[in-house]
Amino acid sequence: MARSTCISVENLHKSYGDFEAVRGIDLEVKSGEVYGLLGPNGAGKTTTLEILEGLRPRTSGAVSVLGLDPAEQSNEIKDRIGVCLQATNLPDKMKVHEALDLFAAFYTKNADRDQLLKRLQLWDKKDALYKSLSGGQKQRVALALSLVNDPSLLFLDEPTTGLDPQVRHEIHNVIQELKEDKRSILITTHYIEEAERLCDRVAIVDAGKIIELGTPREIQERVLGHTQVEVTTERPLPLENLPEKIRNEKHTSRFAGRTLSVQSPTPAALIVELVRWIDQLGFELQDIHMKRPTLEDVFIELTGKRLRES
Repeated sequence: MARSTCISVENLHKSYGDFEAVRGIDLEVKSGEVYGLLGPNGAGKTTTLEILEGLRPRTSGAVSVLGLDPAEQSNEIKDRIGVCLQATNLPDKMKVHEALDLFAAFYTKNADRDQLLKRLQLWDKKDALYKSLSGGQKQRVALALSLVNDPSLLFLDEPTTGLDPQVRHEIHNVIQELKEDKRSILITTHYIEEAERLCDRVAIVDAGKIIELGTPREIQERVLGHTQVEVTTERPLPLENLPEKIRNEKHTSRFAGRTLSVQSPTPAALIVELVRWIDQLGFELQDIHMKRPTLEDVFIELTGKRLRES
């Protein structure tokens, strides 16, 4: 059965005077899918989310969120979605359960707040003051607040930025559980591992435009349809005598010729050829490994810069 569409965007533009922050974005998010907007700071990700959430007017384009237009029906949309921002600040002396009670009063539908606290490992902190929480606990509170109205659609704007790796891992597990609940999620991030682990589809955004779209694997294969095989021997390889099949592939060497890296769309056949050649030379093979292209590799290929550059 075909899944319905919960977000539809056509030719979205947003300008601030002469500066065009969003320059013609098209995207479609299916119900139950985790859709990632991946790109550096300043790419237009947060601006796009704020338009979809009804927080910021668009300059032009067509937008539908849960069948509603956020420019005309923002209150209805806000009642039905959950939003977790890059940073959530609450009064220092507000208790965790008080924050959930307050936010629940804003909505026409509520989730079980005790269950939320337990699910997000906050039950023992329900009476704690907000100022006493760690950074990871504060982010879990922010997630709890985004779920207090039991939304089917969640917007997560760089939910793990600034958190240490262990806390990021914990937040990833929570998002994975939400994904298993078949909630629709639109997430912005500039962490490669976040997109590859969590997202069904990814749109790579740069300078206000989507420059590549698909599943992480599709994008990797479409943009960089090759795998890197690297071998290291105990002495320098005679690169001038490379077999023709290897010589015709893109290759580089380092460590005074002891390590050879070769890129190929057929890595299994390449490995056989490399091992055969090294064996014929009578050299000792010290190391061999294979590396598939990552979304970071794709982003560098498409834009000439690393993902976390702003």
